[in-house]
Amino acid sequence: MNDATDGHGGGYPGVGRVLVVVPTYNEADNVGVIVERVHRAAPQVRVLIVDDNSPDGTGAVADRMAAADSRVHVLHRPGKQGLGAAYVAGFGWAAEHGYDAVVEMDADGSHAPEELPRLLDAARDADVVIGSRWTTGGQVVAWPWHRQLLSRGGNLYTRVALGMPLSDATGGFRVYRVPALARLDLDSVASQGYSFQVELAWRAHRAGLRTVEVPITFAERERGASKMSPVIVGEALWRVTLWSVTDRRAASGRSAEVRGDQRLRWP
Repeated sequence: MNDATDGHGGGYPGVGRVLVVVPTYNEADNVGVIVERVHRAAPQVRVLIVDDNSPDGTGAVADRMAAADSRVHVLHRPGKQGLGAAYVAGFGWAAEHGYDAVVEMDADGSHAPEELPRLLDAARDADVVIGSRWTTGGQVVAWPWHRQLLSRGGNLYTRVALGMPLSDATGGFRVYRVPALARLDLDSVASQGYSFQVELAWRAHRAGLRTVEVPITFAERERGASKMSPVIVGEALWRVTLWSVTDRRAASGRSAEVRGDQRLRWP
């Protein structure tokens, strides 16, 4: 029996079989609560916990959950390899097991599972849905002003540098249609953290995928330590700048080719 279609319904209406991918590293105190909230909010979906060999025993907690509930699956990885790699592995698992859509969701409670149905509803008419903190109706709870300024400023820079009409290109609460992911060449993605989210949004934009933003309320984690660091922020800014320069050079090259072709055709 296909594990995506056994006795838990035929999927989310209008979207199909949905897999929520939850990367974990030292989230033993949080992962059980999050999975329970996911299944209360959307009983039709499945959850894949992608654990990077957490020293605090998160993987063992996940295994016990999977043994007790057939809607929960676990993918163990040998060590901490980064958020982007964890999501790419989860996306591949979803495609291999016949899912129609995948959801990115943090394990720390920052992304409220209760808002998942609104994102899935929007996915009926979109390839990519981004839960946005900074679009109209979105908000952030319990963040100091300097973190809000950093996030807003980073998103403004990204929007201008890459020409993407998104309010929250760094947001990590998302829905992707699996066929749409196949158009993004995930094997060549090397970024992590914020830059991973930006890169996938940028690739989706360049591929012409239908991307929509849905306002969400983002809350600071209540338990555990944040994985955010200056290194992750620096990587994001560096990569956005590099992509912008690469895009501009490519566009300039295409313009030169067009001008050259026009001169050749001049009577």
